[in-house]
Amino acid sequence: MTTSKQAPLLSYDHGPTSQKLLGCTLGEHFKQISTERAGADALIDVACGKRYSYKQLQEKVDLTARGLIAMGVEKGDRVGIWSTNNADWLITMLAVWTVGGILVNINPSYKTQEVEYALKQAGVKLLVTVPSHRSSDYLKMLRQIAHQVFAPETKDDLSDTPLLESIFVIGSKDELKGCLTGNVRAFDSLQDMGEKVPQFELQERLSHLQFDEPINIQYTSGTTGFPKGVTLSHHNLLNNAWFAAQAMGLDQSTRFCVPMPFYHCGGMVSSAMASFSVGGTVIIPCPFYDEHKVLNALASEKCTHVSGVPTMFIGELEHPDFETYDLSNLRGCFMAGAPCPVQLMRKVADKMHMSEVVILYGLTEASPLITATTITDSLELRATTVGRIIGGLEIKLIDTVSGEIVPRGTQGELCTRGHGVMLGYWNNANATSDCIDSARWLHSGDLAVMNDEGYINITGRKKDMIIRGGENIYPREIEEVMHAHPEVVQAQVFGIPDANLGEEVAMWLMLKPGSETKTELITEWLKEKVAYFKVPRHIRIVQEFPMTVTGKIQKFVMRENMIEELGLKDAAEIQTA
Repeated sequence: MTTSKQAPLLSYDHGPTSQKLLGCTLGEHFKQISTERAGADALIDVACGKRYSYKQLQEKVDLTARGLIAMGVEKGDRVGIWSTNNADWLITMLAVWTVGGILVNINPSYKTQEVEYALKQAGVKLLVTVPSHRSSDYLKMLRQIAHQVFAPETKDDLSDTPLLESIFVIGSKDELKGCLTGNVRAFDSLQDMGEKVPQFELQERLSHLQFDEPINIQYTSGTTGFPKGVTLSHHNLLNNAWFAAQAMGLDQSTRFCVPMPFYHCGGMVSSAMASFSVGGTVIIPCPFYDEHKVLNALASEKCTHVSGVPTMFIGELEHPDFETYDLSNLRGCFMAGAPCPVQLMRKVADKMHMSEVVILYGLTEASPLITATTITDSLELRATTVGRIIGGLEIKLIDTVSGEIVPRGTQGELCTRGHGVMLGYWNNANATSDCIDSARWLHSGDLAVMNDEGYINITGRKKDMIIRGGENIYPREIEEVMHAHPEVVQAQVFGIPDANLGEEVAMWLMLKPGSETKTELITEWLKEKVAYFKVPRHIRIVQEFPMTVTGKIQKFVMRENMIEELGLKDAAEIQTA
């Protein structure tokens, strides 16, 4: 008599929840919260000195929404926002969604050609912007590509962005003197126009919106080719924000400091909208990330929560005046957007008094949250995994060649299905079908391992994997080892071309102030920790890493720099299967 072996447990899981999904539009949900929390703090813009209760914020949103109606914005029209963080950014967001428009988030770091592409690809009809950001003169760039808005009397048919009709500029009218011409107006004038549209017209518009309709386009920051416009619905964003709030334990007492940029999911959805979804307070510390201003806001506004990518928390902890700030009201935060070193998470929990620190993992294409640790998980699980699948979603890990679900404990590509998966890429059916299969599984491109309890470890990117002489090397493994080095602040590992081995391992390091450690000593130390073929052949000590405005490290820029520095152009052009 023979006995059959028990089949291995597969890397598939679904997120059960005792709560039903929220089946309403974002405008409806925000009105409900505003009614319940009328007198409570809703939004505080520290830099601008603006403070709104929920009642005041709802009134401002409604007035702006009525202004959009006055400007002829119909359901489905695209309204762009090109701005750093401020209160008017969130007011615009809520107003556009209340009238059924589609908010197009434009990266504040975009230059002329990039913003032209986004405006044209999305077909933006009306744009809200700031006059400038750092060294970028936004209005000068816009004049080059949308001259018909600045001088409509010219009737110029050769505009680069022919669908753009109006631009509204955030700032005081005194600041904007000389900037306003043609159909370029002050943002406040949009609200003035709203006075002429009765409230019942707005209510009528709101009553005909459906929660599966598109309301947001976010452009992915791809390393090659043109960005793709991730198209998201009320249902995507509202439920994703709400589940992020549950993971972090947010409630009406939450005072959430948001240094992450609003144009990105981490700032807009997992921070601001998550707080609004439960009636908490959103606090904007500064227009763009500045560790001093973030620390100041955390202390002065008695914040309970803060969000960020790992590099932001490193900047705050390393600030020379860190010890002088009273952070005793903090209790929780989330880290997302990049792999989080275990040692950094433990340091944040200890030194910043945030015992409820959690890790959120996701993709813009998933609205963005897919998995999360929660405040009820042990610190060990929160420090070593990205948690389990959130409520209402499914997850599976598949073999990158066969597409079959792999056993638990085995690495595979992470795929997800459910309420978070985007509607698709805006006007790009081919790209959509490349990442969402016929069964509506979204293929993330991330490699992961699932344990028996369903907790996930992200082990790398399919595209980041280094293949050196037939050996598969995952950069994150080496990076985690380097974060245990007493002189290292942060490490980034990536592959560079090699004519003989295919690829070789390279690493850039940031060291602690005053460190005199040499690359030779780093190499000798690492040889004791990892296999010989994982030890980087090329190590550079740098003062900073190239990164996006959201704090994401741009390894492709490092790779290009190394190719140039080492004269590897010929090796880089060798074609492989």
